[in-house]
Amino acid sequence: MAARMLQNAKPDQLVELVLPYLWAAIADGNPSNICVDACQTLRNAYGQLGVRAELQPVNLVIQDRNGNRVRYGSLQPTWTGTSWNGHCLLVLPDAERIVDATVEQFDKVREVGMGPLVGKAVLSTSSANGGGLMEPDAQVVFKRGDLVLTYTIAGPEALASILEHPEVTAHADDHRHSGMKLASLTLDALRSEDVRGRAMQTPYPRLRALLRTVGDAPYEADEAQDIRFRVPDEDGRERWLRLDEIPLPPTTPAAWPRS
Repeated sequence: MAARMLQNAKPDQLVELVLPYLWAAIADGNPSNICVDACQTLRNAYGQLGVRAELQPVNLVIQDRNGNRVRYGSLQPTWTGTSWNGHCLLVLPDAERIVDATVEQFDKVREVGMGPLVGKAVLSTSSANGGGLMEPDAQVVFKRGDLVLTYTIAGPEALASILEHPEVTAHADDHRHSGMKLASLTLDALRSEDVRGRAMQTPYPRLRALLRTVGDAPYEADEAQDIRFRVPDEDGRERWLRLDEIPLPPTTPAAWPRS
């Protein structure tokens, strides 16, 4: 599916679609907090390529053709030890899309076999929701085969319950590390001969700058499994550099998140 996205996606959809499908193709196992881990990894990966992505807790109801409904997640999620009892996805504000990379953890959705969900969503322009990107209790509905997926947006307290929890803060470096690797693999895929032209038309200056700078430079994984490209450093000497170490023009937007 990732290969199909690379071949067929339009420039304004390319990076948004390829990243979650590539994550799904290479993800190892099912961590206990699979949606949190996936979202934090993908958030960092999108951010390295210049795409802002934000975590959004949700309540998800899946309805089948017979009207049977099953609920996942909660508008007031909680933790049991190191396991989070909820569901979350990513919001891409600039693209006005949501990304549910782990929607196939639910049996009925997995049976349809369409991979991660990436769909258009209307974002809030109000400041009354505590700075959130989508209004609490707003609903977004998608079709997936014969299923109807209804997402209800949780409030800022639910988001804080994730981001401020020790289990998440303790793994921040791991998520950044895994996101960096995923972004590097995505960059390599986007610079291929039959994709690069469309990738250079994406609305993300940082991604375009990376594509120009990296060109067709070789890459390899080091002992720590970091992916490094053989490109000039700030002094013009060729070195093996991680994505966040590659010198870019001074006008290039910084990676996200920018806290």
